[in-house]
Amino acid sequence: MLFNSLDFLIFLPLVLIAYILCPIKYRWLLLLIASYYFYMSWNASYAFLIAFSTVITYASGLLLGKAESLNRRKIILAISFTVNLLILFFYKYFNFFSESIETVIGFLGMKLDLPQLNFLLPVGISFYTFQALSYTVDVYRKEIEPEKNLGIYALFVSFFPQLVAGPIERSKHLLPQLKILQQLSYTNLRSGGYLILWGLFKKMVIADNVSVLVNSLYNTPSEYTGIETTIGVLFFSVQIFCDFSAYTDIARGVARLMGIDLMKNFDSPYFAMNITEFWRRWHISLSTWFRDYLYIPLGGSRKGTNRMYINLFLVFLISGLWHGASINFVIWGGLHGTLIVIEKMFSKSINIYNWNKSLLSYKVFKIGLNFLMVTFLWIFFRADTFADTIIVVSNLFNWDMNNVFNGNIYTLGLSMGQFWITIFFISLMLVVEYYNSFITSIRELIMRQNIVFRWSIYLGVVLSILFFGNYGGEQQQFIYFQF
Repeated sequence: MLFNSLDFLIFLPLVLIAYILCPIKYRWLLLLIASYYFYMSWNASYAFLIAFSTVITYASGLLLGKAESLNRRKIILAISFTVNLLILFFYKYFNFFSESIETVIGFLGMKLDLPQLNFLLPVGISFYTFQALSYTVDVYRKEIEPEKNLGIYALFVSFFPQLVAGPIERSKHLLPQLKILQQLSYTNLRSGGYLILWGLFKKMVIADNVSVLVNSLYNTPSEYTGIETTIGVLFFSVQIFCDFSAYTDIARGVARLMGIDLMKNFDSPYFAMNITEFWRRWHISLSTWFRDYLYIPLGGSRKGTNRMYINLFLVFLISGLWHGASINFVIWGGLHGTLIVIEKMFSKSINIYNWNKSLLSYKVFKIGLNFLMVTFLWIFFRADTFADTIIVVSNLFNWDMNNVFNGNIYTLGLSMGQFWITIFFISLMLVVEYYNSFITSIRELIMRQNIVFRWSIYLGVVLSILFFGNYGGEQQQFIYFQF
């Protein structure tokens, strides 16, 4: 059930009506049932996986709460992690590692045929697994008390707005809110509705239209060179941001309708001036998860500079693998890790021509350079195979100036009119992001205006979605559902 589908358009109002009518003490049960129905709409059988993960981590929390011995606590934590990660490995990584082992054996002149599994990847498995594991760690560290109510805990793991693509919530933040569910209020309905509307705009008007062009390039990369490849690569940066941040906006908006606050997952990442800052602004819930539950346990920066560099690289290597079972994702994560290590090593000693860092020109240069680096690395993320990556990268620099103005960019699936309308909406989105990043919250600014002005803007966004939104086929899917 997609946020931008007719099914969800029916589902959400029904849940809200039931939420209003339901006695307060049973609202958690209503949301739990709604969440499992939401998840089962993809594949009912996979509800057993999330239920199993829930029971294992819930039981681990209870056992950790009773265990006094440190060794016993470590064993319980290890069992919880092992069971959940084995499930994740089985469904997401088994085939990748089987193929990798076969390839290595082949290089050695031998042949090995390992089995391949034909299971569909359960939607959202990486997200809810990490959320459940973070709870176990928090209990282990005695940062929270174990949740006694299995139903409340099950709702924490499966809460439908953020279930399949985050944000990856922390138990300290979300669990207390699920225990004290609020009445619907005008303030929450207004702010939640704003987030939903803006998310639908970014997804349907920008991301889904841009995806037509991007898919054309990456489906047959050898057919395009120069300007077409460059446009496709640049547009994927737009697509993945608008697509993923849209999901987060809608998730936060839906939760906000019920008075539940989900963490902010994006903070204008393309206005970052270096890779380190980019990762503080991009997929914040995952970045902080790896920081708190992997980087710091590995030693962080406490064990010397060289160890810090190794830890940083390992975190991003694993982050790449978390995104997908493919060599491309591993390379993508490794390259980001390499760039961050280089930044840590040299950023303080390098100042191009003694450039004044307070100058606008310096900031524009750094933002632009960082955006180009991130965009280039997205090629590894998006290409279907490593061979396709090589083709796209090589064609990126294969320019024929005669093709720049001959209309070849309109062979990628968008007509001239569609292309320039999309450019206009991208520009509008960038203005909003700039305003949010450097001036003030555009949402709060709009909400301070008079009712005529506010509703004129809302109506304009609605009409843009209705007239310029992409309602076709595969473009409706959210990119991060595959992870």
